[in-house]
Amino acid sequence: MISVVVPVFNEGPGLQAFHLRLGEVLRAMDRTFEVVYVNDGSSDSTAAVLRSISTIDEHVAIATFSRNFGKEAAMTAGLHLARGDAVVLIDADMQDPPTLIPKMVQAWESGADVVVMRRRSRAGETWLKTLTAYAFYRIFNWVSDTPMPADVGDFRLLGRRVVDAINRLPERNRFMKGIFAWVGFDTVTLDYDRDARQLGTTKWGFRKLWRFAVEGIVGFSAVPLKLATYVGLACALASFFYAIYFLIKTVLFGDPIHGFPTLIVSVLILGGLQLTAIGILGEYVSRLFVESKARPLYLLKEFRPAAKNRAT
Repeated sequence: MISVVVPVFNEGPGLQAFHLRLGEVLRAMDRTFEVVYVNDGSSDSTAAVLRSISTIDEHVAIATFSRNFGKEAAMTAGLHLARGDAVVLIDADMQDPPTLIPKMVQAWESGADVVVMRRRSRAGETWLKTLTAYAFYRIFNWVSDTPMPADVGDFRLLGRRVVDAINRLPERNRFMKGIFAWVGFDTVTLDYDRDARQLGTTKWGFRKLWRFAVEGIVGFSAVPLKLATYVGLACALASFFYAIYFLIKTVLFGDPIHGFPTLIVSVLILGGLQLTAIGILGEYVSRLFVESKARPLYLLKEFRPAAKNRAT
């Protein structure tokens, strides 16, 4: 059985077209399947469209959050609810072609536990977004002990034992790309050209992408903490030699009143470094705070299983 997990947030206008395309691909594969849509607190017509789709297609299950918990939580919920021997994660914006799913399943049947889809090109995206995405993957792999495949998004296939391993992870600060890499298992990479978004607009603005990047790096690396320590030691050492310089200069040449700009610059630099180090520490402490509360990752307002599976 193949499960397809689709996290959706305000994707109402394009859902019918997406499901039609996805359904054609899955039915052509001639195997048992289900499609699990996770409605991440959408405020548009998404809920109504999903109900319409589930009425027509008995393979569709719908999980509805009580509010917007974010895509990471939606993917987590989808993995919790999926019943298949293999689970495919895909977005509903049709940038990732459902027509590639048969190739992914074929690679899984050949022995791969994980099939990741690497973007060879990214149509419809600005040069800035492409550049920042390129930089993020390289920086993450530089600072993290968990190497993450570069230029790979959430579009992937996970075998059942991989899904079970991910579902056992209790952490609440979820960076799914890092988690997918952390669990390991035998992985196959397939290259593809990503299509441009056909309907709607992206929900990932620069601010949200920045927070997402910080979440990934802080969640999978202690390098920022170590870097703050090293920078602090370097500044302390430089300040020590600077103090010796001024001591010698005062003894030999006296102490005129000039030097105020140098003092101000030094204070501002050291103060900025201290605040930066405190900010880095705060990022880690805030995550400890969230974990200590042990709140659930998401709350389901409603779960409507696929009609084909309701009897079981």
